[in-house]
Amino acid sequence: MVKHLTTQEFKEKVFNYEQNQEWKFEGDKPCIIDFYADWCAPCRMVAPILEELSKEYDGKIDIYKVDTETEQELAMVFGIRSIPSLLFVPKNGQPQMAMGALPKETFVRAIDEVLGVKPPIIITK
Repeated sequence: MVKHLTTQEFKEKVFNYEQNQEWKFEGDKPCIIDFYADWCAPCRMVAPILEELSKEYDGKIDIYKVDTETEQELAMVFGIRSIPSLLFVPKNGQPQMAMGALPKETFVRAIDEVLGVKPPIIITK
């Protein structure tokens, strides 16, 4: 399930930029953060893909959304100028930012390559 984060929750679950100068991930599993706005059409295109991925990778990664309209400080800290902007955060290592409405295949590849989480095996009958 995709979770919406406030600035305070972001500091607790992802990165407390007020306490740390260097990147220090606070989470217990890799995550994707979708910086979006309700009025943004490409953001609305990405939303169902993220919902799908949250079910497929349940328990392996967290998927968060940050509304850039209500969490302007957070958007400013990360230099968000266009949306959707997606931050891929591995458990260890530096996060990577991607811009734009990405297709599902690109998300799956980034989850594998950046987050180090293999795609789930889907068994069809």
